[in-house]
Amino acid sequence: MMPIANPRVCIIGAGLAGLTTGKNLQDEGIDFTILEATSNFGGTWRYEPRVGFYENGLPVFTSMYKHLRTNLPKPTMELKGFPIPSNIPSFPTWDVYYDYIRKYVQHFQIEKHIKFQHYVIKVSRINNVWRVKHKYLPTGEEMEDEFDFVIVGTGHFNKPNRPVMKGEEFFKGNIIHSHDYREPEPYRNKRVLTVGAGPSGLDITMDVATVAKTIFHSHHSPQNFKTKFPPNYVKKPDIKEYNETGVTFVDGSYEDIDDVIYCTGYLFNFSFLDESAGLNVSSKTVTPLHKFMVNINEPSLIIIGLIEKACLAIALEAQARYTAALVKGKFSLPSKEDMMKEWQRRADLCIARGRTFSNLHFLAEGEDDYYEELSKESGIERVPPVMFKIRNTDAEAKIENLYTYRNYVYEVIDKNTFVRRLENETNSVS
Repeated sequence: MMPIANPRVCIIGAGLAGLTTGKNLQDEGIDFTILEATSNFGGTWRYEPRVGFYENGLPVFTSMYKHLRTNLPKPTMELKGFPIPSNIPSFPTWDVYYDYIRKYVQHFQIEKHIKFQHYVIKVSRINNVWRVKHKYLPTGEEMEDEFDFVIVGTGHFNKPNRPVMKGEEFFKGNIIHSHDYREPEPYRNKRVLTVGAGPSGLDITMDVATVAKTIFHSHHSPQNFKTKFPPNYVKKPDIKEYNETGVTFVDGSYEDIDDVIYCTGYLFNFSFLDESAGLNVSSKTVTPLHKFMVNINEPSLIIIGLIEKACLAIALEAQARYTAALVKGKFSLPSKEDMMKEWQRRADLCIARGRTFSNLHFLAEGEDDYYEELSKESGIERVPPVMFKIRNTDAEAKIENLYTYRNYVYEVIDKNTFVRRLENETNSVS
């Protein structure tokens, strides 16, 4: 891919992926346009009390709920070049972190590049350029622009993975996906079933437990959580079927249930990419991607944030720096053949570790190696190994006690070392 002197760059989405990419392109002196479907930046970090659809027919993309606090400590949430203030708590609430994002946008003057309420309909590769068709929602006017690079930053937390279970149509209670969960109050004194033990499943279960009569938690996580849950918490296995008033589980037990919240994750949604983009998109994978982001078949299409099991904010920012260096022409990608070989190696490793292709985008234990790879190939500054170490220590703290892991403060000493202490304590421990 030959460098382009003054590339036309389109970023889709003004969430954290799009904003950090824009900032890094700006650092390289590259102009860009961000097309954002909503009227605000910040993506999933912006709380929206409404669920379903807006008046203009646009779906509510954000899954933010009222009582969310970050589940990673603030050193792993900090964006390069913009320190998080020292007075911000170790695990900030969503509104505190969103204010940090707002100030980031203001400081780097990113908003002037954003076209709000421009909903991307279709991205096509025609005659060696990208044609991006988008609609201005207030008027319904459709327009099409040409770009040399398209950078997708829409994330993967907006299309709910909503299972449909046997007998669900007979159930007279209310069933929602965690995408539409906002606050616990509607569940006061009710018998509530939550399904799933990922980060949101655990968080929402504990949130609802503060008001529910009983919280039944259905999951099959192999994780050995040591948390002592409250007396109204009841662990249950997977659902077998519903009837009018409750649920039978696979162990044969039955419980009367008033409300159900499926915390069952999200599906990838890149419906605006047509076949000319040269990618295979399924509900949980996008292939083939070099370094989890560069489209091997059409390398001027890059997807930021298509990773899981990582310090997401830092990983996004590293990908954004890599992307800006690529667009600037600071380095050359390997040959298509070599990129495909590397992609196949990653796919084989995923299977060798006993995982399915739905785990293909997991960084997990390979997160720090990934940062080394990005730096080695592109020349960008490496994410320091201390960040991966913090994430591992935080993960252990979660297993020990989901109610207390946010009581720790993490302080980075150098690129390899940190100290951890309890809030309001001065004695530090490694």
